[in-house]
Amino acid sequence: MAFHPPVAIVAKAGDAGKYKTGLPAWNMVLRGFLSGAFIAMGAGLATVCSTGIVAGAAATNAGFVNAGFASPGIAQLIMGAVFPVGLIITILTGAELFTGDAMLAPLAAFIHKISWASVLNLWLWVYVGNLIGSLFYAYLMTFGPLTSVDAAGAITATAFGNRAVQIGMAKISYFGVAGLWSAFLKGIACNWLVNLAVLLGICADDLIGKFFGIWFPIMAFVSSGFEHSVANMYFIPAGIMSKAYLTPAQVEVFGAAKLETLNWVTMWTQNIIPVTIGNIIGGLIFVSILYWVAFRKEIQALK
Repeated sequence: MAFHPPVAIVAKAGDAGKYKTGLPAWNMVLRGFLSGAFIAMGAGLATVCSTGIVAGAAATNAGFVNAGFASPGIAQLIMGAVFPVGLIITILTGAELFTGDAMLAPLAAFIHKISWASVLNLWLWVYVGNLIGSLFYAYLMTFGPLTSVDAAGAITATAFGNRAVQIGMAKISYFGVAGLWSAFLKGIACNWLVNLAVLLGICADDLIGKFFGIWFPIMAFVSSGFEHSVANMYFIPAGIMSKAYLTPAQVEVFGAAKLETLNWVTMWTQNIIPVTIGNIIGGLIFVSILYWVAFRKEIQALK
């Protein structure tokens, strides 16, 4: 398997960031839409594959690893094992993911001296595209495997839809300053791993090398229970949409009052905003800046 040395990986990452910032806004949104949908594909698959491992309603009130799971480690591993398909497709097909651009665009600014305005422009349009793509795929999943329609035309949540609500409830369970701090830190750790996956994807020249280079860090972040802003643009909306079709028995298990906390406002205030900030820091500081400082002289020697 052919692979590039570390300094070449960092230089290639900077070149990729420069290319991305030069795209027109409509193309950033289009590629962002594709990646948002791709990440949602992995998230939807993780939802389906982890269904049935949850033992009880306790999982609706906390994070993924808690007493509500019959086997918390296996539940996390299954989710982590299948989720990476989204980033693998994104990288291999040239789509645009905000969390990856949180590292690639700043590296381009450091190496090629492009403006920070162009970095922010890329982040904005890709983020919008990711959101649209994630919401679109959440809609497809909600009225696909997450619900079923009986002969009378009544729509009810399936076991997969029930699981989607459980995950959505867990994702907005960050209450108060301590909770938001936890979401923020999980966002940092997540994008540290995501961007290491991006670098490893650049490292290899062959398909198998790229596949495993991307798969392991993404599996690690999901299995560890960290928070990814774009994935949550799928997880939480899928839960919000699916909860409307829960049966009365399912509503009773969750608690009607608790279900009310899963909504479009808490999606942002109790998850996506602090997680997005954490994702930016994870990619910008812990990968882009640290690797630029570590290999600055070697990269300059390559020019």
